[in-house]
Amino acid sequence: MSNILLTAEQDCDALEVPCQAIELILSPRVADLGGFFVRRLLPTSKRKMVGPWIFFDEMGPADFSPGDGINVRPHPHIGIATVTYLFEGEILHRDSVGSLQPIRPGDVNLMVAGRGITHSERERPDITSVAHRLHGLQLWLALPEQHEETDPGFHHYKADEFPVLTVDDVSVRLMIGSAWGATSPVQQFSETLYAEAILKAGQSLVLPDTAERAVYVVEGALKAAGSYLPTHSMTVFSRGELVTVTADEDTRLVVIGGEPVGRRFIEWNFVSSRKERITQAKDDWQAGRFDKVIGDEVEFIPLPDIARG
Repeated sequence: MSNILLTAEQDCDALEVPCQAIELILSPRVADLGGFFVRRLLPTSKRKMVGPWIFFDEMGPADFSPGDGINVRPHPHIGIATVTYLFEGEILHRDSVGSLQPIRPGDVNLMVAGRGITHSERERPDITSVAHRLHGLQLWLALPEQHEETDPGFHHYKADEFPVLTVDDVSVRLMIGSAWGATSPVQQFSETLYAEAILKAGQSLVLPDTAERAVYVVEGALKAAGSYLPTHSMTVFSRGELVTVTADEDTRLVVIGGEPVGRRFIEWNFVSSRKERITQAKDDWQAGRFDKVIGDEVEFIPLPDIARG
C-alpha cells in the first residue's frame, strides 16, 4: 500500500499514439506481495504528476483466506494529502491525530499529512476471520507550498455524500472537485479533479476541461483520439483538447486532474518542494520524533535503506 517501494525500472512504457490529444499512455509497474498485486502508475520516470496528483496505486483485486489480509504497520507522511477509495472490501485506518475509521466501498478517506502524520492500515478481526476480497485505489495529492506545513488532519466522507450524475447516459460519481455541473464536498487545497465513471459497451463520455487530466482504466477498455486504452492503462491528455472516451466493452474508469502545484521531490513516504525538508523528515522518523498512531503505538515500519542516502 502507501509504504511499498517499487524500484525496478520497468517504468510505465509509453506507447506510440497518433494523436495530439494524447500526451502519453502509461502501463503500470506491478509488485506481487505474495498473491496481492499492486499496480503503480504515478510517479514514473516519464510522468511525475498529473495536476496535483503525485502517486497513484491500484491495490488488488486480492482474495484473502481466513487469517490473511492487509496489515500495514504505522508509517509517516509529510507534504501530501492521501486519498483512499475502495471498490470492494474494507480497511481500518488509524493515525496520530486520533482517527479510527473503517473505509468501505464508495467512501473517501482524506488524510492531510501536512507537517507530519503517522498512520496504519489494517483490518478488523471480523474481516480477517473470514475469506474476503480487497480492491481499491490509493492516491496522494501534493499540497501547495502554502499548505505543505499545515497541521495534520483526517476527514471521512461516506459514499452517499458524493454527487451521482448521469452524463449522456453514463453513471458518474464525483469525489473531488467540480465537473459536469456538480461539486464534491471533499476539501480541496488546489484545483483538483477525481471522478469515477461506469460505461456500458459503446457509450461515450466527454472529459472535463481541466489544466491537466488523465484517465485510468480500472476494468474494461476504451478508445480515445484514435488510440486503444487497455485495462490498467493511464492516459494523460493534452491541455485544451476536447476529449471523448468511448467504451470498447463494459468499463470502469477513473478521471484525475487539476492545476499543477510545481515541482516536488519524493522519497519513500515523504513529499516536499524542498529536498532538505525530506532529509529532516527522514531524520525525525529514525529518531522517533513523529507522533505515534493512537491505539497502534508498538509496531512501525523502519526507514528503508533506499531512503537513507
